[in-house]
Amino acid sequence: MPDLSVSKFTTESKTITSTSADGSADVVYTVPDNYSAIVRFLHLSNGTNSTKKAYIQFYHNDDTTYYNLVNGLNMSGHTTHDVVSGNFFTLHQKDKILSYIESGMTLDVTVSVEEYFDPAR
Repeated sequence: MPDLSVSKFTTESKTITSTSADGSADVVYTVPDNYSAIVRFLHLSNGTNSTKKAYIQFYHNDDTTYYNLVNGLNMSGHTTHDVVSGNFFTLHQKDKILSYIESGMTLDVTVSVEEYFDPAR
């Protein structure tokens, strides 16, 4: 059971360069050992002049499977998109947020999470 009385907030950002999914995608955030995390903010920023597609995946360590959170989102040039938008989702030890792009895109991904010590993990 996670200790919900003590948490810390962490923010990670990455400029995405990978154009391939799953194990070849760029890792934006990985939950540390013995922690669970609540994703509070997941933001995409297209720095390209033209419309390109963005992809965000979640790697679930328990079943070693990649799942799509954002699958080919058409982003107009110089626009942003908030994936979580007032909601949240949880991750566990060694789960990951990954991203890849359509060739020629400049994409920055920022994720903010609340991490909880979870000795059962």
